[in-house]
Amino acid sequence: MEKNGNPVLPQKFSSFSSSGREEKLRESDRNLSLGNIKLEPYEKKELDLAKNQIKEEDEEGENGDEETKDENASHGEDSNTPAENEPDFATLSEEVDQFLASLTEPEKSVEVPEIPESVIDKFLDVVEKEVQKYENVDERWVPEHDDLPLLPAIGRVLRLSTETEKFCAEPKYAHAMNRAGGILHLSMALLEEEFYLLLLEDPHVDSHRAISFGRNQEPDRCVLPPTSTEGEGESNEPSLPYPSEIIERLQEIATTMISAGYSTECCQIFSIARRNAFESSLLSLGFERPSIDDLVRMAWEPLEGEIATWIKVFKHAMTKGFPLERDLANKVFNNNKSISTEFFQNLVRESVLHLLNFPEAMFMTKCSAEKLFKMLDIYETLKDSEIVIESFFPEEDLKGEEEDPTASYNLDLKSEIASVRSHIGESARAIFCDLERSIKADSAKTPVPGGAVHPLTRYVMNYLKYACEYKNTLEEIFREHHKTSCDDDEKPDKVNNNKNSDNPFAAQLVEVMDLLNSNLDMKSKLYKDLSLSYIFLMNNGRYITQKIKGSEETCALLGETWIRNRSADVRNYHKNYQRETWSRVLNCLRNDGLMVKGSVQKPVLKERFKSFNSMFEEIHRAQSTWVVSDEQLKSELRVSIQAVVVQAYRSFKGRFEQHFSAGRQTEKYIKYSVEDLERHVDELFEGTPASIVKRR
Repeated sequence: MEKNGNPVLPQKFSSFSSSGREEKLRESDRNLSLGNIKLEPYEKKELDLAKNQIKEEDEEGENGDEETKDENASHGEDSNTPAENEPDFATLSEEVDQFLASLTEPEKSVEVPEIPESVIDKFLDVVEKEVQKYENVDERWVPEHDDLPLLPAIGRVLRLSTETEKFCAEPKYAHAMNRAGGILHLSMALLEEEFYLLLLEDPHVDSHRAISFGRNQEPDRCVLPPTSTEGEGESNEPSLPYPSEIIERLQEIATTMISAGYSTECCQIFSIARRNAFESSLLSLGFERPSIDDLVRMAWEPLEGEIATWIKVFKHAMTKGFPLERDLANKVFNNNKSISTEFFQNLVRESVLHLLNFPEAMFMTKCSAEKLFKMLDIYETLKDSEIVIESFFPEEDLKGEEEDPTASYNLDLKSEIASVRSHIGESARAIFCDLERSIKADSAKTPVPGGAVHPLTRYVMNYLKYACEYKNTLEEIFREHHKTSCDDDEKPDKVNNNKNSDNPFAAQLVEVMDLLNSNLDMKSKLYKDLSLSYIFLMNNGRYITQKIKGSEETCALLGETWIRNRSADVRNYHKNYQRETWSRVLNCLRNDGLMVKGSVQKPVLKERFKSFNSMFEEIHRAQSTWVVSDEQLKSELRVSIQAVVVQAYRSFKGRFEQHFSAGRQTEKYIKYSVEDLERHVDELFEGTPASIVKRR
């Protein structure tokens, strides 16, 4: 029987065309030779036809295999491509999942479930081959280019290793468990390296440190993106340094490694990489961690720059650096909050302790007045950080402190910041108190020319003005260290008995002002001209009151009463100046002694005008070189002189001018018109010599 030229097997031998037909034909031949079966002639003929057909098909199959091999070789096809009758990886994965599900089902019998050895072996072969593909080669593992989904496959290997351990007493299960464990270990090495390399995929990379993973070493470290410039309209929320797809892969790898018992390796890689990144961010801001010895010996100008850099770096860490690391850790270890919390808190603790070395070194440097304001900046920075640290270590994370040493470390960090802040406060207070000693030590014996404002007055008042801008901080510092006064040996109870004893800083400020006033009183005695000493006291007194009125903080600390009293002192200096300078001049313009029996004593009148002219010229010559820098005070002095002296001269001249003959006699004794006198008064206190031009 033939169909399309090919013999067709009879129904009796049709099953021979399936798998194993050659063996069945041999069995039929044996049975015939033994006489177990008998065939009709036509059946023998059909059997011969079947044998011939099998032989032809086998030959065709061998030829086809050779052609397939040649074709695959010519096209460069992978020799590992499974045969058509082999199950694909998806099918293998499905069968493995079914087997694993059967192991996790409630036990239906005491018998050990049958293990599909061939399926598991084939599955593990494929996974192992895929993992080994990345060994000892430069090729990076890119999930998008994988022939199979590797991470889910590694997850199945992990489950195989875990679930088969229950029946490890069974040889077949032990074999599967050991095989899966070996492949899992190989897979973890791949994931470790990929985890680190992903962490390096940061926009900014530096090459100072490396982490070794056995197979490869990468000499790179990742860095945080640079801080954005303030005022650019950018959000204060720190943005993560990786795109979302990389963070997703980091999450998957971390979850797989932790599930496989490789949490230590995973956390170590993440910790080292991100610590390096954090340190790089500080370096990018210019902070190079100078040693304590270098800081102690450093001159003030470079040290001032170092302090400004440290403050910038510390604020960056608190407001951007640490929050960024916290958010990143929470994203990567989103299924393991305890791990992300421990990493973040360890990072904060270690980084802050390193950063605190800088202010500790500042505490060791020599106190000097110019350091006060930078010390106060450091103090305020540390004070602000305490609130931020509280948010980094919430109370719920500190529960169980007795059992968890990390909780005590967190509390130690807070106390360490408070301790360093206290030391800085102590230094700031000592520097401020040193201002008293500076005032006492200023005992210069040379008077300031022209009675101008003394440099000590300018220095102290400007210093206090800027210091009072830190009013709240200095009040806090002085309250914290109120038990010791600035000069215990000389005035142990003076500050405490002051009416401002409830505000030690205000009391100290009053003490400084009293010392300054006493010093100025001593310096005023250096002038031989008493009038000039009053000008000196007026100048300095007015400068002090104007500086105080120009600072709300200083006004609030000294109080209105103190300011009124000081203004009254300036008015008294003004009165004393007028009495000392112009009283003798006014005596020349009195009517007393000029009239005898109703007639004017002309010789006495002439002497009065001569004395007035001489005195006024002398005063004008001297006091035009004197200095009154405050325009309002200068105007007040001139107005008061004109109101008293010029007005008296106007009256005296108008009454007695007619007793002189017109011409030379009048010009000889009456040298100044009222207008001349007013003009010459306006030339006083300009700080430059002025000559009197006599009228013709």
